[in-house]
Amino acid sequence: MSRFTYQCALRWSDMDAYGHVNNARFLTLYEEARVAMMFDGARDAGITSLEEGVVIARHEIDYLRPVDYGHPVRIDMWLEEIRPSRFVVGYELFDDGVVASRARSVCVPFDLAAGRPRRLTDAEREFLTPWLESTS
Repeated sequence: MSRFTYQCALRWSDMDAYGHVNNARFLTLYEEARVAMMFDGARDAGITSLEEGVVIARHEIDYLRPVDYGHPVRIDMWLEEIRPSRFVVGYELFDDGVVASRARSVCVPFDLAAGRPRRLTDAEREFLTPWLESTS
């Protein structure tokens, strides 16, 4: 298994009144990393269909320590599960080399024109599979 790694700059608007990254902004940081993988990374591999529609069915976040403003954070991503009509993304956010948060998102490929979920294509599954983490 390999992980997709994304370096994410923090923005002044990510901070709360205490000078830490606001809890809701963690979702934005994770989204930025997910977009880098599923849009930019997939496009580089010749896959553009993920850009055309993926919705989030569920998010879970564990906050392990505060993240202060000042330097970029690293987000590592992998796939916990790939099913015909959904996949689960796992994340770890590192602040100064220490895990500050863990999260997971259930992603559903979506046909925006038809307004309904769809199945992953063979090409999408092939693109996602290298990041699938073995649970055994």
